[in-house]
Amino acid sequence: MALSARLLALRGSPFLYKLPPYLSALCVLVGIGWILLLPLNEYSRQTYVSENAILPGQVHTYFGGSEHNIFRAFRQEVYALSQQSEDARQAGVLKVLADSGLKTASQPYAYQVAGESINGTNVYGILQGPRADATEAMVLLAAWRNFDDQINYSGVALALTLARYFSRWSIWSKDIILLIPSDSTYGPLAWVDAYHSICIPPTASRNISAVPLKAGALQAAVALDYPAGPWGQRFSSLDILYDGLNGALPNLDLLNTAVSIASGQMGIACTLHNHGTHSDSYRDRLSVLGSGLATQSLGHATGPHSAFIPYHVDAITLKTVGDGWHDEMSLGRVTESVFRSINNLLEHLHQSFFFYILLNANRFVSVGNYLPAAMVLAGSFTISALGLWVLSGRDDVLVAPLAGGMAKEKVEMETVKLGSDVALVPRQSTRTIQRELFVPALSLLGVHILGYIPLWLMTSLSRENLLLGLRTTTAVTLLLPLALAATIRLTRSQAQMLQSLSLILLGALLATLATLNFSLALVLGVLAAPLAFVRRSSSALVAAAQGILLAVTSPPVAVYALQRMFYPAAGLEKLLLELAKGWSAQGVWLLWVVWGVWWPAWIVGGVVVGSGVMSASSEPR
Repeated sequence: MALSARLLALRGSPFLYKLPPYLSALCVLVGIGWILLLPLNEYSRQTYVSENAILPGQVHTYFGGSEHNIFRAFRQEVYALSQQSEDARQAGVLKVLADSGLKTASQPYAYQVAGESINGTNVYGILQGPRADATEAMVLLAAWRNFDDQINYSGVALALTLARYFSRWSIWSKDIILLIPSDSTYGPLAWVDAYHSICIPPTASRNISAVPLKAGALQAAVALDYPAGPWGQRFSSLDILYDGLNGALPNLDLLNTAVSIASGQMGIACTLHNHGTHSDSYRDRLSVLGSGLATQSLGHATGPHSAFIPYHVDAITLKTVGDGWHDEMSLGRVTESVFRSINNLLEHLHQSFFFYILLNANRFVSVGNYLPAAMVLAGSFTISALGLWVLSGRDDVLVAPLAGGMAKEKVEMETVKLGSDVALVPRQSTRTIQRELFVPALSLLGVHILGYIPLWLMTSLSRENLLLGLRTTTAVTLLLPLALAATIRLTRSQAQMLQSLSLILLGALLATLATLNFSLALVLGVLAAPLAFVRRSSSALVAAAQGILLAVTSPPVAVYALQRMFYPAAGLEKLLLELAKGWSAQGVWLLWVVWGVWWPAWIVGGVVVGSGVMSASSEPR
């Protein structure tokens, strides 16, 4: 009886209507705190190989001896080809592959992005496995220019040496494809797109030729990034690159296999995200975690392997780092052992994780431990949205006492039945009103349609006009909420409904995005967190403070901050060009999420803040 009375008494309590912002703030703090807990041993675990058939490092590698002389000869050949024209270089590489017993082909491609033309030709050869039935294949990549735009002298030479070496073995149960694209981003992307498509019709932004030769279904791909000069250079460790387009990840077994072979069998230290020194402390784990979240949230290619992962082809890049005592023979034996491990597989890699966060090369966080962080952040917007929806249906005049006024007003009581219980509770001091949903819903739809204007500007303008487009977008973004607030003239209830619909849509989109690209959902949830707390206010001072908070956390300001924090050497124009290339050529979602999801929600927040001041200024004095 007492419990029922207390529950019924809470129905109209002012405390309930003040609670949603505090719950939203708690969700934001819990989401951020959750991430800070992940580097601890209790929330992470050691990596392990789930697929027993891989048997990493269990075979003796024979790459070495006379192969070293062949490698040095190929390295000089690669250097000589680099001094020739592109057509002569491609013909030279095709001749080397044909002399090694591979079936050869080439594939030209062209992309048009931001007024620039990206052209190239992929050269590749297929080694048919003596025990293969042409149903499965492995890919060995060595881009002519690596991700840092350096000529991959030793990487290409080592790939050619390995192709010649592999052709002499009869153990292969899968075909081996040696791919040498012109660059590390668009060449592999064009090749893998054409490999998985019967016909790709040319468009205004791309023209990709079909692949003349094909093998079986691609099982895995390994890329070599070894840009040592024509005279060679030793290295100290291997940096393993694994992030794919839009945050997709390869099966963790492939990465664990490479680490196990390199560190366990060859004694080569493995690093992630170019973190050369790692003491396995909390700080170092958190640093690697932060680098992984930043790279995955951007969703752009990090190496030649990135284009394969969206097609469910597990791929990694082995990048040499530093100056140590390991040489090309060590990297060759690592690559041989990895391919022999993949060759053992009877089916596609599936037993290990496809969703994970790495803390170092030997420790990871599984999806069940990190996913709640983004979900809790998304829930903060949903909680605020529900609170605003309830308030939008309450009378404008009578809601004020719930905020603390009329504390001494006489409270009338009423009798309420709950099942067989009867309770005496305070009479409701407010009344519900009819919600006018048409204007808020139409306004939200219009703002989301407007979001495609900055998206078009940031992806369609020529390179020299991208910076002007960003500045124009910044100015329009800061002024548009005030203009809309002055034009629409929302009532208090309409403003609350508009903000509620916007926040619940934002929360739903972030929760969905978290299952596809956790890092992007997490970063966007943190950046957009102020939108859950700004409110309509008739006070010019309060509105100005909220406006400043929104301006500092606006999408255009985030673009400027991104360039300052992570790409200080590259100019803003270079960053905008790479973002445009990511959208037009690579199909990266980042710009759509920023301008199609975050930007409309931000504009709605600004309209709600400005509507209170506009309404107060229009009232008669």
